Amino acid sequence: MRRPSPPRPGRRPPAAAVPAVSGLEASPSSTLPVVAIVGRPNVGKSTLFNRILGQRRAIVDDRPGVTRDRLVAAAEHRGRRFLCVDTGGFEAQRPREPESLVGQVRAQALAAVNEAVAIVCVVDGTAGPRPADQETIRFLARSGKPLFVAVNKIDSPARDVLVHEFWTSGVSQLWPISAAHGRGVAALLDAIVDVLPAAGDEALPGDGTRIALLGRPNVGKSSLLNRLLGTDRALVTPEPGTTRDAVDTPITVGQRRYLLVDTAGIRKWGRIVDPIERHGAVRALGALARSELVLLVLDAVDGMTDQDARLVGRVLEAGKAIALLANKWDAVPAARRDRQRFARDIAAQYPAFASIPLLCVSARTGEGLEALPETIARMENAYRAKLPTSVLNRVLREAVEASAPPSPEGRSLRFFYATQTASGPPTVTVFTNAPARVPRSYRRYLATRIAEAFGLRTVPLRLVFRGRRP
Repeated sequence: MRRPSPPRPGRRPPAAAVPAVSGLEASPSSTLPVVAIVGRPNVGKSTLFNRILGQRRAIVDDRPGVTRDRLVAAAEHRGRRFLCVDTGGFEAQRPREPESLVGQVRAQALAAVNEAVAIVCVVDGTAGPRPADQETIRFLARSGKPLFVAVNKIDSPARDVLVHEFWTSGVSQLWPISAAHGRGVAALLDAIVDVLPAAGDEALPGDGTRIALLGRPNVGKSSLLNRLLGTDRALVTPEPGTTRDAVDTPITVGQRRYLLVDTAGIRKWGRIVDPIERHGAVRALGALARSELVLLVLDAVDGMTDQDARLVGRVLEAGKAIALLANKWDAVPAARRDRQRFARDIAAQYPAFASIPLLCVSARTGEGLEALPETIARMENAYRAKLPTSVLNRVLREAVEASAPPSPEGRSLRFFYATQTASGPPTVTVFTNAPARVPRSYRRYLATRIAEAFGLRTVPLRLVFRGRRP
């Protein structure tokens, strides 16, 4: 039986055999031209990617195979903006098992090549030309797109002689560089910019609200991302820790633009031994800090664990809007598959989380995800809510009348008025005669009453108490 030929650059890889969620769709990352960085494992692609961006966006480690998903970020050189794409280790030869991790990494690299207007093939100058390098160069050249062969790790003029060995690859020009030290990178970028299409109305990627997919390892964050988009944007394997870097994907919900960020799983800090896993967890927490909304993914079979609760606490402390997605709902035994009971169990175990929206979903079947677009819209509305001062003060007055504040040290507490002083998340300043003496329990009471009055279930309301004389 004849083995099918490998897909060539220019042909898109097949999309996942699942429909995207209604009301939610992937949107073009931007109108910027795309430059893809490709090469076999451990040749320095991520180091070059970080060098071009001028920041440590991708995880770099001496071990091969660290980068898996393709990473996309905006870069600029000589006033020209473009999207730079870092890819995992690439081999021209198609693997026997396309669904394996190696096969999925290769498919992600091919997707980057398909979208690119220019390709940078990185080779290791210190290792010399290898058959795999030559096969990859010939494979990429068949795309007909401008191809730049960057001979990396040429850290000094003494190593320039190593470049000559790569002329056997049949290319017309080689670019000796040191991604780690920046040597030769400017000249490479000069050449890349010269072949980019004429600049037009170029929109930057990532316009819109950032949504972080957060959770423990192996709860199905990447599977959810793929189901939401209806395509294999992120790698999915049974082993935990497949996702390492934060993967950004622009989406549209209704008429609103968002940037959905898939993150590495975060285990309890003391249990993380692998430095790469630690780097991934740090990047995930960084994605949390940069996001406005958080979809925290649980394993529905496990229920909410202590580590899940710690992550919820981090989200609330950071002031982000949050919703819980209990994934793998289809795997829950039929006798336990009761959404209301599941929600009651979480509320009984963690009363502070009782008001957080909860969706019981399945990335495998799509069950429950039809409610996600509306949930996201409510989350953003709550995060950016404007609270009318007159209504706010009426709610404050009614709350105080319903439950009078205690009188610490025999001195009565008086609340004069409240006003919203910030949004994202909503922040309310309450003026009182003794801000330092307002008990923590009463602070929580007032915050709860105000949040309930304005329907702020998805976002932590912040109360600030300031002094004012009667």
